[in-house]
Amino acid sequence: MVSRKKDPRQMPNSAAGHDPFSAKATLDTPLGQRTIYKLDALRGVGEISKLPYSIRVLLEAVLRNLDGFVYTEDHVKALAKYDKDDIGNTEIPFMPGRVVLQDFTGVPAVVDLAAMREGIVRMTGDPGSATKVNPLVPCDLVIDHSVQVDAFANGMALTINAEKEFERNGERYTFLKWGQQAFNNFRVVPPATGIVHQVNLEYLANGVWDHDGVLYPDSLVGTDSHTTMINGLGVVGWGVGGIEAEAVMLGQPIYMLIPEVVGVKLTGQLPEGATATDLVLRVTEMLRNHPGGVVGKFVEFHGPGLATMPLANRATIANMAPEYGATMGFFPVDDQTLKYMTLTGRDEKLIATVEQYCKANGFWRNDGDPITYAADLELDMSTVQPALAGPKRPQDRIDLSDMKPMWEKTAADLGRSVPGSEANNMANEGGTAAATLAPPKSAPVTYDGHTFDFTDGHVAIAAITSCTNTSNPEVMLAAGLVARKAAALGLTRKPWVKTSMAPGSKVVTEYYEKAQLWPDLEALGFHLVGYGCTTCIGNSGPLPEPISKAINEHDLVACSVLSGNRNFEGRIGPDIKCNYLASPPLVVAYAIAGTVNIDLQNDPLANDQDGNPVYLKDIWPTQQEVDDLVATCVTREQFLEQYADVFKGSEEWQNVDAPTGQLFAWDDKSTYVQEPPFFTDLAPEPKPIAPIAGARCLAKLADSVTTDHISPAGAIKSNTPAARYLDQNGVPKSLYNSFGSRRGNDRVMTRGTFANIRVKNQLAPGTEGGFTVDFTGKGDQPDFTKLPDGCPTTGVADAPVRYIYDAVQNYKSADGVGGSGGTPLVVLAGVDYGMGSSRDWAAKGTFLLNVKAVIAKSFERIHRSNLVGMGVLPLTFLPGEDAESLGLTGAETFDIPITDDVQPRQTLTVTAKSPDGKETTFDVTVRIDTPVEVQYYRNGGILHTVLRNMAKA
Repeated sequence: MVSRKKDPRQMPNSAAGHDPFSAKATLDTPLGQRTIYKLDALRGVGEISKLPYSIRVLLEAVLRNLDGFVYTEDHVKALAKYDKDDIGNTEIPFMPGRVVLQDFTGVPAVVDLAAMREGIVRMTGDPGSATKVNPLVPCDLVIDHSVQVDAFANGMALTINAEKEFERNGERYTFLKWGQQAFNNFRVVPPATGIVHQVNLEYLANGVWDHDGVLYPDSLVGTDSHTTMINGLGVVGWGVGGIEAEAVMLGQPIYMLIPEVVGVKLTGQLPEGATATDLVLRVTEMLRNHPGGVVGKFVEFHGPGLATMPLANRATIANMAPEYGATMGFFPVDDQTLKYMTLTGRDEKLIATVEQYCKANGFWRNDGDPITYAADLELDMSTVQPALAGPKRPQDRIDLSDMKPMWEKTAADLGRSVPGSEANNMANEGGTAAATLAPPKSAPVTYDGHTFDFTDGHVAIAAITSCTNTSNPEVMLAAGLVARKAAALGLTRKPWVKTSMAPGSKVVTEYYEKAQLWPDLEALGFHLVGYGCTTCIGNSGPLPEPISKAINEHDLVACSVLSGNRNFEGRIGPDIKCNYLASPPLVVAYAIAGTVNIDLQNDPLANDQDGNPVYLKDIWPTQQEVDDLVATCVTREQFLEQYADVFKGSEEWQNVDAPTGQLFAWDDKSTYVQEPPFFTDLAPEPKPIAPIAGARCLAKLADSVTTDHISPAGAIKSNTPAARYLDQNGVPKSLYNSFGSRRGNDRVMTRGTFANIRVKNQLAPGTEGGFTVDFTGKGDQPDFTKLPDGCPTTGVADAPVRYIYDAVQNYKSADGVGGSGGTPLVVLAGVDYGMGSSRDWAAKGTFLLNVKAVIAKSFERIHRSNLVGMGVLPLTFLPGEDAESLGLTGAETFDIPITDDVQPRQTLTVTAKSPDGKETTFDVTVRIDTPVEVQYYRNGGILHTVLRNMAKA
């Protein structure tokens, strides 16, 4: 067997010699004698056995790092006395042990570090000061977001997609290889290896860290919201914005309020036919509907149902914590954890040490512990049924048996009728629906030797994608078995379905080969297209041109079915209106059916070669069949082999020629990597916080605006400001690539902010995708992008409609109230503003558009933090109030009287002045939540604060 080398990177140091609670002890382990910090020492301070396990991890981190300054005895006592009925507002520092990044969010993080090196040299005048900017904790970046599904359903798909990936991303990869040599504590997992969370689960995580003679629980933050997947392994970690992650990389703890912990008791076992995907969709629905909600809270799973639950199922549930709104979805360490660590090739001494340490220090799951949760929900897993979620939110679960009528309702909501549906029957009889529902639409298409009618509800994309499910051998092998049974009956995908298989690690390829399932999957079009996130993050690639043309020319409602975690509007593909999350075996089934307008439990999927109807039950495997295949085809040796040389990469990666040196050689001609303007004119000391006066509204938005809406990751659309920039820089349309891949270039990303094709700005009714009105009175400038044909030319208050980026250029050149700097801008929004991905560019782009404040009904956790981290003021309306109830149209000017003595969650009174002179005043809550965030805001952001401190050191 291949042995693993000890990780040589620097780890955070524990505070030396400061042990007021006499917690420091020694433990003889298979790794040797080690120091630990025992929670038992605090039994006189609090009832440790009642603490949720996740709180115990936070407590150990503070106890171990106790220095009397950053980490104090009061912090220890506050955590040890955790009271479910009175969580309080105590702020604690938490220093995660490491950081993980993916390349879409990791590239801008490394760009910022490179820019900080430039900034500190400018501030100090000392070129040697550049090395002060260096990761102080271990950081792993996994390149997983850059591969796109261009080629599919053929044996060359993997090769073609890989070639296009390197062609499109050469500049980014050159930059990352520079960063790998320039920064300490920074490793890069090359392309075509796997998805960051699956690689983390299968390889990077240790469960317990062994550093400098000290054992402590593994913990991390990651620049992707689905970092929570690692919670399934008993590791505390969650997604943060790239801005906050960079601060951790630079040695800054996360300052957080002690979280409320919601318990979920799991009982029973999944019934025959139900999968881990069905379970997580049920959990997501349940927690989103929980009256108290779980946003900003920890969720901790417990109960007898965990005893036999495979760790892969836990990881699937933990992965989707952002979808049910929680900061984490935590599963404590137990026998299933050790079983998985053994399977995935972890060192046997480490595994034994994990067991010994967790049992000795209170981290081992014990259902006998009298843990008290702020709320304790219960789910009997035997009640879980096969399901999907959609068409645009992961919490909108649909039982498989209800899918057809729910599709009919969705079609009706879109103004369409479905043959045979209740709504259609009413229309045919002259009922009320007749006036509003258009008949079903279809269009003839000829593609790949087939001629067919593409109809509303047809599945244009069926993708097995996303670490949520590709990390789970049960559902992946179940998909293979469905394909095997279907292929044996002569079934295949419908010719209009773009099928793809994108595993989260090469281990999946290995066990598919051992199970001899590849021929069956390929018979249905599920060829290997790459190792990465692909369709789940919008890298689904273009649909075949004849199909795309038919959809757009005839306004057809095309659908996708994918095994991902997100299905927000505009995310999966620009031609797709309705997106449904489903288990991998159901993805295969829908590829065969070719439509969501079907009752899979009662209608035949297709006919076999003899013309006989084939039903889903005919090709669905039994749980025993799946279990047998998992037991014989998923082995420890596969993990050891695939991760033996994980950082080496392919020949293409090895051939990437990167510069060296401590400062990056910026190229003014690069369209991928540019020095951002965040630190170019940074003064040694910040100016006092000043009121925001005379601000104009840039966007007035409805509820549930996601970070995908604010900063899209998908394809760059032609004839938009971002495309115009690329055109002017000589980039052909075929190489536009995606916004996600160009996050290292602020010029592209600022032009793409609020540019999602589904964004509806109420200031510009009748538009969709990146438009606003311009109240400056200035005309079009030569560099403005021409509005598309048919676009309304005026909006609210008869102001001219422009692309948001273009309007902002006029605002920046206009005289602001009180002098130079242009007119400040605000955004008005509804509930859950910023939900979705932990996307730092949603805040960075907002900042670079000169938005000074966002006033919303509520914020999703990560985006609120990111706004503060970029010096943008988040404000919330008081309960029961919003822009509509206050009569705000967005044509007003806004005065926000924030001052340098602002306090966390302070109330301010905003004054809005309408064009006719009417003044409306309303109170808002300042969502700067902690004293440290006040300092961040005063400095203009987290990184500005850190850089000023580094320059003084």
